[in-house]
Amino acid sequence: MIVLPDDVVLVTGATGFIGKYVVRGLLKRGVRRIRVFVRSTSDCSELTDILRSHDGNIEIVRGSLLSPDDCAAASEHVSVIYHLAASRGTKAPSEAFLNTVVTTRNLLEAVRQHGCLKRFVAVSSFAVYSNADRSQSKILDESAAVENRAHRRGDAYSFAKIKQEEIVREYGRKYSIPYVIVRPGVVYGPGNEAITGRVGLGTFGLFLHLGGANAIPFSYVENCADAIVLAGLAQAVDGEVFNILDDDQISSRQFLRLYKRNVRKFSSVYIPHAVSYLLCYLWEKYAQWSHDQLPGIYNRAVWRAYWKKADYSNAKVKTRLGWQPKISAREGLDLYFASCRRRQTIA
Repeated sequence: MIVLPDDVVLVTGATGFIGKYVVRGLLKRGVRRIRVFVRSTSDCSELTDILRSHDGNIEIVRGSLLSPDDCAAASEHVSVIYHLAASRGTKAPSEAFLNTVVTTRNLLEAVRQHGCLKRFVAVSSFAVYSNADRSQSKILDESAAVENRAHRRGDAYSFAKIKQEEIVREYGRKYSIPYVIVRPGVVYGPGNEAITGRVGLGTFGLFLHLGGANAIPFSYVENCADAIVLAGLAQAVDGEVFNILDDDQISSRQFLRLYKRNVRKFSSVYIPHAVSYLLCYLWEKYAQWSHDQLPGIYNRAVWRAYWKKADYSNAKVKTRLGWQPKISAREGLDLYFASCRRRQTIA
């Protein structure tokens, strides 16, 4: 473990879906000095509850990652940074870039000035992969190509994550900042009850099932957080990239069937891959012809990334980090479905 007893570990996005589990995982692995960087309006009650049940010290620093001064203050004397904070839910590339890429640059610039960082863990996503020009039998692992024209998808989130990885590598190359990039698959669990778009899309009261027999790269949130923690603590992995996904992957079709059985029934129609590809192609061409009167958010690049058949590998994270998923797919799905049912009851 590269962290010494007196080392300070910084976690951004600590009040988020994955962040809370990362903080808990650090405490379980013996890290005792944790600093969390949160917005001024963030509710930190869950972090306080975590601290009560573990032996450790959590220092809460409030501020903005868009402020270089706040980043400098938060990262002072820090040995490892887990950077989970990012923009989600926005459709505006400019906003996603600002809250994912610019914030990452501010943090990296701050630690460059301090000169004491042992590792920067950048939490990216499977969304960066292009999944283009591959045979259907090839496994998508860390060597697979990242989208080289990030703007062409019209997907603000993947655009920002691709650019975030680029800036992390740039600072690693130019300023010798040690880093690790982790790419979680579809992270699910209590607190994130939405059906992933890799399964399909809800529209006009009808769910369009697009995934079919495709495997979904699920990662239960606790398993994912544990792998992220290890990526910051393990020896001799600087400059590496790790896919994070669980064992026992299930198909889109299996997931949809289980969801309807365990949560709620709704109407859905399966769109075969050839048809969904054609529809994305026509949408893309019309968007170009109309000069984006119809935004080109569904296009062939999006189709390849999310709905083209692929198999996935978690071999590297298991062999290099010694990670094993603690929560099985069956147990994780049971917990997820129970949370979905509770959310429906509250709604």
